[in-house]
Amino acid sequence: MAKQERAVRTRNALIESAAELFDRDGFELASLSTISARAGVSSGALHFHFSSKAALADAVGQEAAQRLDRITQQQADGALQMLIDATHALIRTLEDDVVLRAGFDLSDSLEHVRAEAGLRRTWQEWVEDVLVRADGEGSLARGPSVRDAATAVVAVTAGLESLGRQDARWLSHTPLTRFWRLLLPRLAESSSLDTLVASGTGAGLR
Repeated sequence: MAKQERAVRTRNALIESAAELFDRDGFELASLSTISARAGVSSGALHFHFSSKAALADAVGQEAAQRLDRITQQQADGALQMLIDATHALIRTLEDDVVLRAGFDLSDSLEHVRAEAGLRRTWQEWVEDVLVRADGEGSLARGPSVRDAATAVVAVTAGLESLGRQDARWLSHTPLTRFWRLLLPRLAESSSLDTLVASGTGAGLR
């Protein structure tokens, strides 16, 4: 059991180290020797767990996907509020979670990760699905299409993610709250508008 625990710790340390270097230097510049040294393990230990840098990037993508899944599994009173809360949780987490950041960044280089580990597509599909659910609940106003609304949400969250790499203030809840305050009067059905919290119901607040 102790040997298995050590193996799990080593694997997790390598994933975290790889994510930090992928996030800082990019996939191409990050070297396996630097990743193993940063993780405090030998090159042999790295190759025992991962056959190549692409395999390590795949593992980072899979771990990031699990973390994104935890964000999107949060519950709220209604699909539209769940979407608002998830966007806040995502932006908040991107500031502190290097694995999630690296996972999104690796989505721009899908030749390095499995297609199903592409977080941008996963996020886009989830946003679309939740908006379809909100429409089925009667929470959406007539006019904007689900596709148009999803495009706006995905574009804004992707933009905040990118801007946040240079200025962490973009990853605070304030810019996203302002976006939702602008969008909700057009997106939400009028009778449900007063019940929606643009700043999030807790999951997205700092």
